[in-house]
Order: sequence, then structure tokens, then C-alpha cells
Amino acid sequence: MKARLFFNYFYLSVYLIKCLVYNKSMDIFTAISDSNRRHIVELLAEKGSLTATDICSYFTVSPQAISQHLKVLREANVVTVEKKAQQRIYRLNEQAIFEVEAWAKRYRQLWSERFEKLDGLLQARMEQQQNKPRTQTDERDEEQ
Repeated sequence: MKARLFFNYFYLSVYLIKCLVYNKSMDIFTAISDSNRRHIVELLAEKGSLTATDICSYFTVSPQAISQHLKVLREANVVTVEKKAQQRIYRLNEQAIFEVEAWAKRYRQLWSERFEKLDGLLQARMEQQQNKPRTQTDERDEEQ
């Protein structure tokens, strides 16, 4: 009985740790992975703030589907919501967008550095090929 209880607590703690770690960094990317949700983010970036009804008017999917998309964006902290009477007004959370931008900037820099190194290696290889004396085998390869 104690062993089973220990394993249940162990798995529960692993689950909670995974939720804390993954939800912090992955929710934003998971939330904007859907094209409808990216469209909602673009609308809010362009318009500033919109009610749920206004957002629905830009889509052909059902209001219930838009409501679910807004829930995902809200839970990922991509959008904020303000209740006014019967309306919910959605705004883009700029901090979430800054996080995505910072992530993209880090990877852009990383890949730029890698491509610069690759360019250097390719340039050195081309210079070696140009400075290498030509052999009969090279000439036959060019003729074919």
C-alpha cells in the first residue's frame, strides 16, 4: 500500500513539474501554432481591442470555436480580457509577443553565426580548390 502511494505521489509530482516547466515556455508557441489563433493575434495587433463578437465576425468558423481559441490564447497569457457588462473585450498582451520576439532573436543570431562559419569554411575550400595544381584526372572529369 505504501509503495503504491509513493508511486502515485511520485507520478503526480513529475506531472506537476512538467506542467510548470513546459507551460511557462511552450504555451505561447502552442497557442500561436494554430492559424486561426494567429489570425486573432494579428487582428488584435491591428485593431487594438475587440469584443468576442467582433472577433467572430472576421471568421467563418462557429462562435463556439472562436471562444475556444480565445480561451487557449487567454490561458497562454497571449491576450487579456476585460469584462464590461455582457461583453468581453480582448487585447493583445504585449509581454507575450516580446517573449516570442526575444526567442526568435536568439535563434536568428545563433543561425547567423553558424551560416557565417559555414560561409568561411566554403570560401576556404574554394580557395584550396583554386590553388590546387590540376591533374590529368581533374581534366578528364571536366570533359565528361
